Amino acid sequence: MKSSLNLFFVLACALLASLARADDAPASLAPLLGSIGARLALADQVALSKWDSHKAVEDRPREQQVIAGATAQAIRHGLDEATVGQFFAAQIEANKLVQYARLSAWHLQGQAPDTPRQTLAGQIRTQLDQLQERLLQQLAAFAPSRTDPRCPQWLARANQASDVDPLRQLAMIRATAELCVFKD
Repeated sequence: MKSSLNLFFVLACALLASLARADDAPASLAPLLGSIGARLALADQVALSKWDSHKAVEDRPREQQVIAGATAQAIRHGLDEATVGQFFAAQIEANKLVQYARLSAWHLQGQAPDTPRQTLAGQIRTQLDQLQERLLQQLAAFAPSRTDPRCPQWLARANQASDVDPLRQLAMIRATAELCVFKD
């Protein structure tokens, strides 16, 4: 079931990406949305790890470590540290949103799904670290479009036009909520 959910989510992200391309959005938006979706797809595995270990979803030291690691690479990608920090904080919050919802559902059912587990420290974090570099590259490619007045519309259309489950859709909205920058 887990692999079919991941396949569904990957297909939904591909749909989001194609919708972003079809709506006069810049070409740089589609891969960024795809990578954000790929990062969110790991939230179920993180939640399973937290279920098994009885650890809290919130892990401020780890969150600060992730944000600090990303901001340290900001200049190398032509981005300012505040933008990168804000972007990765949004990714973390979106991921936690999925984790909290999954854990709540499993508590209601009295059990988590009986699916293969990945280790948080070894497998999942390695994937997250690889996605971090890709997200930085894609955020840098999308950066010139962040101030375009159509940016909020591009994101709203991409996030609303898919038939992803409501939790994933909400998580994508949270993850992309601060991509657009409004100029006064």
